[in-house]
Amino acid sequence: MELREVPHRSRRHGRGTLRAAGRARHRRGRPGHREGAALIQVAVCGPADCTEAERRAAHEVGRLLAARGAVVLCGGYGGVMGAVTEGARSAGGLVVGVLSGADRAEAHPDLSAAVATGMGQARNALIVGSADAVIAVGGSWGTLSEVAHALRRGTVPVVQLGGWRLYDTDGEPVRGPVEAASPEEAVALTGLWPS
Repeated sequence: MELREVPHRSRRHGRGTLRAAGRARHRRGRPGHREGAALIQVAVCGPADCTEAERRAAHEVGRLLAARGAVVLCGGYGGVMGAVTEGARSAGGLVVGVLSGADRAEAHPDLSAAVATGMGQARNALIVGSADAVIAVGGSWGTLSEVAHALRRGTVPVVQLGGWRLYDTDGEPVRGPVEAASPEEAVALTGLWPS
């Protein structure tokens, strides 16, 4: 697996020095001082109850992200979350599941790590708040909240592959996530790996 660095965007806090496979640097330094870049983290959001097409798309998104060395963040259960996990792991990637429940026993078995928050759907803000980009595959109320949190954050690319369409009171589409037609396009539209 090749690990890539995130370009500097804004000041983030971190401490300690960690190296992954000698190829990329994690955050290091003292709070308020950024000396190194962090590994790219991409949140992939989607419903636990998904279609087969959404499952296939999520699997491919996970595989493509892992092939680029990204750490995949997701909700840690089944459906789109499970498919992106399986796709990333099939390419040797790392997947962190941020669980809504307080018990890791229900987490997808292929996760690299599971964080049991016990926060319910409030954990959605943690998932997208930790990401350098967000890709939504399909749609559900939870997915919509993740997209909304990411858009409200306003500092990371948000890409949508299927799912919700929102309209204002005049019937005009609400500006929001960039729409992708395929998993390849969704990953490319994050802008994290310029051609």
